[in-house]
Amino acid sequence: MKNIDYSVVIPIFNEEEIIPELWRQLLDVLQRLDGNSEVIFINDGSVDSSFELLKEISQKNPEVKIINFSRNFGHQCALSAGIDHADGKAVILMDGDLQDSPEAIISFSRLWQQGYDVVYAIRKNRKEKLLKRLAFKSFYYIQRKLSGIITPMDAGIFSLMDRKVILTLRQMPEHNKYLSGLRAYAGFKQIGVYVERGPRYRGEPKVSVTKLFKLAFDGIFSFSTIPLKMATILGLVSAIVSFIIGLIGLYVKFILGQEFLSWAYGLTTTFFIGGVQLLSLGIIGEYIGRIYDEVRQRPYYIIREKIGFEKISSDES
Repeated sequence: MKNIDYSVVIPIFNEEEIIPELWRQLLDVLQRLDGNSEVIFINDGSVDSSFELLKEISQKNPEVKIINFSRNFGHQCALSAGIDHADGKAVILMDGDLQDSPEAIISFSRLWQQGYDVVYAIRKNRKEKLLKRLAFKSFYYIQRKLSGIITPMDAGIFSLMDRKVILTLRQMPEHNKYLSGLRAYAGFKQIGVYVERGPRYRGEPKVSVTKLFKLAFDGIFSFSTIPLKMATILGLVSAIVSFIIGLIGLYVKFILGQEFLSWAYGLTTTFFIGGVQLLSLGIIGEYIGRIYDEVRQRPYYIIREKIGFEKISSDES
C-alpha cells in the first residue's frame, strides 16, 4: 500500500457549480502539505454533471479517487464511506460547498503534528440566516444536556482525525450516524480551531430542512435515553394533574356547593393526557425505529462504482 499521509474526504451532491473552484483551492493547499495526499470524493447520487466533472479531475490527478453511490444515501452515509476507504495517517472531513475554507487544513496539520488526535473547526461569524443560526445553537445546547457528551458548540464535520480515531469510528457500525457526536464520544486528544464560516460559493444549500431535523434527531436519540425518562415523567405528571382536577371538582361540588363544569375539565384533561400519550409514543417510536434499522442489517450505503482506487494497486505492482 502506498504511504499516504493525508486523506481528504468530501461528499458531493449536485455541486457542479462549485467543483472546479473547490478542486483549485484544495489542490493549492495539498501542495503545501508535508507528505503524500489522497482526495476521496463521494458522489452521493448527484443528478447534475458533478460525477462527470469529478471523473475529469481524477483522470488528470491520480491522487483523486471517486466513490459513486447507486443513489442518494445522505451526507452522513457519504462521509462514512469516505472514512471506510481512507488510507491516510490523518483523515480530513469537509463539505463540498466551500463554506469551510480548505486553507484551514494547514492549521489542522500543524496541530496534528504537535500531537493532537482530533482537530475540529469551530465556526465563527456564520453567514446563515438568524433563524437557522438560532436553531443550530439550540440543537447543540439540547444535545449536550441530554447526551452527557461534550460536543463542541458550532463544531461541524470539518475536522482532521488521526488514523487511530478513524479505526475507532469504523468500529461503530450504527446506521443512524451523527459523526460529530461519535467523534466527541471517541475521546482522544482533541482541540478546536476557530474558522470563518463563509457563505456558499455558488448555488443553493443541498441539505433540506427535513434532513437537518433527521440529523438533529440522530444527534439526540443516538446518544441519550433521557427522552424515554422524560416520557415517563410526563406520564406521571399527567396522572397527578388529572387527580388534582378530580379533587378540585369534588371540592367545588360538595364543599362549596357550586356547579362543577365537568365537561370543560373533562375535555381539558382528555386533550392533555392525549397529548402526553402521543408525545410518549413518538419518543418510544423513535427508539424502536432505530432498533429496527439495526436489526435489518441493510448496508447504509451502496457503491455503484469506484474510480481511482485501482491506480494505487497498479503503481505498486
